[in-house]
Amino acid sequence: MNWNFDEEVVREGTDCVKYDLRKNVFGSADVIPMWVADMDFRTPDFIINALRKRLDHELMGYTFHPKNYFSSIAGWLREHHGWEVPEDWICFCPGIVPALNLSTLAFTRPGDSIVIQPPVYTPFFDAVENHGRNLILNQLVFSDGKWRMDLESLRKIITPSTRMIIISNPHNPVGRSWDPGELRELAEICLENNTLILSDEIHCDLVLPGYRHTPVASLSSKISAVTVTCLAPSKTFNVAGLSTSSVVISNPVLRKYFKSKIDHLHIGNGNIFGTVSSVAAYSEGREWLSSLLEYIEGNVRFVIDYCREYIPEIIPFRPEATYLIWLDCRKLGMKGKDLEEFFVRKAGVGLNEGSAFGPGGEGFMRMNLGTTRRRVTQAMEQIRKSVESIR
Repeated sequence: MNWNFDEEVVREGTDCVKYDLRKNVFGSADVIPMWVADMDFRTPDFIINALRKRLDHELMGYTFHPKNYFSSIAGWLREHHGWEVPEDWICFCPGIVPALNLSTLAFTRPGDSIVIQPPVYTPFFDAVENHGRNLILNQLVFSDGKWRMDLESLRKIITPSTRMIIISNPHNPVGRSWDPGELRELAEICLENNTLILSDEIHCDLVLPGYRHTPVASLSSKISAVTVTCLAPSKTFNVAGLSTSSVVISNPVLRKYFKSKIDHLHIGNGNIFGTVSSVAAYSEGREWLSSLLEYIEGNVRFVIDYCREYIPEIIPFRPEATYLIWLDCRKLGMKGKDLEEFFVRKAGVGLNEGSAFGPGGEGFMRMNLGTTRRRVTQAMEQIRKSVESIR
């Protein structure tokens, strides 16, 4: 089946964060919004059809998660990532960010130290600091043309009193899909120090052609026993508004702790439509995802080629995964708010400013390519003209 990713879907007036909050975020409602990480493509038809079928029942009472909710997730992980996950390892959670915070509460105590690897997804900082935990930074490094984990530094800063490390795999915003060797070395350091690995793998299905995702917990049973993996269909299938995610925990003690937090807050039932969409996505989404990744890859190539030819001052780092591209704008001679204002006021494009992702993000911008080729082209042309005006 052919899906039309070139279709322009009107999102204004739908309480859409990405579009309807432009005035609040950027001071202008006219910028091309390429910031918050959802896509401008229609949610796949097989998900919409499943939701409509459920809505036809016309009764929205209390529900539970049926067996096929868990079996569809396990089947997807087996088919797409070669990871055998028994269904009883899978816990429901109403979102990845709630899962990060609940994990902090479940597995650590106030005063414990937690490591994150900036520049990284901004809620990682809050998941540590909002609960009275000590934030330890293990900043990524750039070498040999790639962003890499600084594992040598990690060995120096991690101790047996470091309770947990939160990683982004694949990484948001730099776009790395960490290879097995990197992940194995990270895990060995954690095993040596009795440190848990909380792995945010929400972008795991969005690995671009030529690359592969490795779930940390799939590396060995020993590594799995100290790993908590967060997954969701929301980024992959554009259903973020349905607040449905899963947390995979092989260790029964850790799983008990996590489920107790879910139960204490009475948030374990989720919502009817989140359950229905998850089952449909993981049962029927293979062909659609393949088409989506081909389109996203085209957007990535376009931006890289365009910058090389017309805007050499901006250097895009080719993402190995996600529909987000990390732009090195340091040659423009601006950073922080000045850089953000340049893109908003001069170019008319709303991006995420790099320093928001922590140390190492200064002088960078994150661009969301989960949109039509026409919109990407328009944004790049506006950026080109704005850069030309300051040369």
